[in-house]
Amino acid sequence: MTTSRSAEKKKPARARQSAQQEYHADVAAYVAAGGEESVQRVVTAVHGLARKLDQWYTRQLADLDLSAGEWAVLAQLARSKEVAALTPTQLAEVSCVAPSSMTHRLDRMAQRNLIARATDPDNRTRVLITLTDEGWQTFTAATRESDMVESDILGPLSPQQREDLASLLELLIAGLDENPAD
Repeated sequence: MTTSRSAEKKKPARARQSAQQEYHADVAAYVAAGGEESVQRVVTAVHGLARKLDQWYTRQLADLDLSAGEWAVLAQLARSKEVAALTPTQLAEVSCVAPSSMTHRLDRMAQRNLIARATDPDNRTRVLITLTDEGWQTFTAATRESDMVESDILGPLSPQQREDLASLLELLIAGLDENPAD
């Protein structure tokens, strides 16, 4: 029987693990390395869920012609509505990017009418960034799209289980300030 050289060189396809199989394999590896099982189960589950959500969000943002960085700016401006405006430096700090990178990001967003720039009336050397109506509409469209995915993910949980999970995660978030990573 003759086979082509390309067929001989092909490696067998590795079966892709399901998310659940990957989770169990990860937990087992961490526990085998000395990690405490209940801690590893929680942290591995949260990390895996966050990673999967990031993948979904990236696809959804691409459909809206947004990068993750642009989404971060829209979200920060939407959260800061009572402040009315933020400086590029403030946006760079909360986004953990260099001010020059933020300037380029804001340039692209201004060209698409997602944000507006104005001179600070109290300090003419500063620029203030605000969300435009178009920016708000883009933010709400992305939020509605992500809400559908998030609702699907939480679908297997009862309303009480969702409430319990939210309360437990909020406890962990509250503890983050007591145990800063930096």
